[in-house]
Amino acid sequence: MPGARPERLLPYISLPAVEIGSIVLAFIGLLLALTVHEAAHAWAAFQLGDPTAKLQGRLSLNPAVHIDPIGTVMLPLLAFATGAPIIGWARPVPVDGRYLKHFRRDFMWIALAGPASNLLLAVLASLLLRALPHMPVAVGGIAIVEPLLQFAFNFFRVNVLLAVFNMIPVPPLDGSNVVAAVLPRHLAYQWDQIRPYGIFILYGLMFTGIVGRLIGPPANLLFGLLL
Repeated sequence: MPGARPERLLPYISLPAVEIGSIVLAFIGLLLALTVHEAAHAWAAFQLGDPTAKLQGRLSLNPAVHIDPIGTVMLPLLAFATGAPIIGWARPVPVDGRYLKHFRRDFMWIALAGPASNLLLAVLASLLLRALPHMPVAVGGIAIVEPLLQFAFNFFRVNVLLAVFNMIPVPPLDGSNVVAAVLPRHLAYQWDQIRPYGIFILYGLMFTGIVGRLIGPPANLLFGLLL
């Protein structure tokens, strides 16, 4: 779907009115994607010398330690109910810059680890989508391919969307931390002054539909490359 208009992405990133089982599968996929995303931040920080996240139990694939009530529960449920793009977030992983030898560079790599993990999961999901049609339709009389295809496709698109969404340069998203890391120090300081207002800016972008227009073209490009 490379080159598609952003509004053409909506049928691919929205859930229609489907049965509860499909919603549960989609939510499980989102929860797994968010968990790996935050665990990747924690792993990158630990590899670069910061044990803070590990000491707080965040270097874990247990979803319970990463759940944010709004970003992980309320917002996805609202998206499922309204057919809006499935976007969410988990609790940010703590990073203590005093442990980092090269703060700006290391902080950038920690920020990029989350979206990179979602891209890796999207690639794995795309490989599964290619393999599933060659599997038996049913095992022991139980149909398995169709629900697996549905889960794999939802998991694929959720990870693509999370990777792209998190690169929007608005605090507290990862893209904002990447921008702060590459700007000259005096500009990075000024950039950091918007952090207390970032979540309100993000809500405004989401509810005005601007987020969908921002992530549409790169998400379409990744869809076309990986599917």
